[in-house]
Amino acid sequence: MDTRTAEYQLTKEIRSNLESCILGKAAEIERMLTALLAGGHVLIEDVPGTGKTQLVKALARTIGGQFRRIQCNPDLLPTDITGVAIYHPKNETFMFRPGPVMANLVLVDEINRATTKTQSALLEAMEERHVTVDGDTYELPVPFTLIATQNPIEFDGTYTLPEAQLDRFMMKISLGYPDAATERQMITSPHATSPAELLEPVVTAQQVAQMMEEVKRVHLDDAVADYIIRIVRGTRAHSGVQLGASPRAAISLTAAAKASAFLQERDYVIPDDIKQLASTVLAHRIILHTESRMNGMTTEQVVETVIRETHVPVRMER
Repeated sequence: MDTRTAEYQLTKEIRSNLESCILGKAAEIERMLTALLAGGHVLIEDVPGTGKTQLVKALARTIGGQFRRIQCNPDLLPTDITGVAIYHPKNETFMFRPGPVMANLVLVDEINRATTKTQSALLEAMEERHVTVDGDTYELPVPFTLIATQNPIEFDGTYTLPEAQLDRFMMKISLGYPDAATERQMITSPHATSPAELLEPVVTAQQVAQMMEEVKRVHLDDAVADYIIRIVRGTRAHSGVQLGASPRAAISLTAAAKASAFLQERDYVIPDDIKQLASTVLAHRIILHTESRMNGMTTEQVVETVIRETHVPVRMER
């Protein structure tokens, strides 16, 4: 068995492990794995109790990675996230005490309850993959994926995420409520409250890092690259849009498409990879005109319209 075939088999085992714990959410699990292998971050917007924390815990246990959870509130300080240098009188030196961001999978719960100053402490980690404390730089582990959650209903005591931070999330997803059969299965399970605790690792963090390198080598044809650019630029030209998707969005969509192709055991990207991911990757980065919002338009509708109106390449070179 060659290396690529072995890695494909591991992705199947990862899916199977997660789906045994997180019921009825195969599509959302696929998105999380796509973001992980693409080196991206995920924003989960959903009501409480839909399994957000369990999903992240399950993913961390499955890949044998270090998991940390940050509960956001208005009292949280930037150093509570990045870490702090503490003076030791005996040694007469400062020693760095790492913060919870120094982990493979970091769950930032209710991110919009932290102040904008504290939220900004995450920007360097999300983009540069390191943190700077008192002038010293500390690298984050590989892989590193940040998953943030926010409640779409409660707005008291919350701070809106700035566009610059939203743009650093590769994807925005929602788990939603399970169907009746799945919910019944949940409540009759003897491990309903903590299903992730039962999982065993099926891969190591090092193996995931190797997969991430393979994802980077997935082929992107020039015609597909042009297709991505036309979609991203199409969001900027839409009449209902005030601010369209950024160049970073195009890079994120490309990386996600490569990871999606890898998960489907392909070494090349096809237009369908782009279509399936476009809304998840682009919609949260788009800002509509006030009139458009008042008329009921959504950013998801904008992306759907752009995809529908963008010519699909039919010939590609491998």
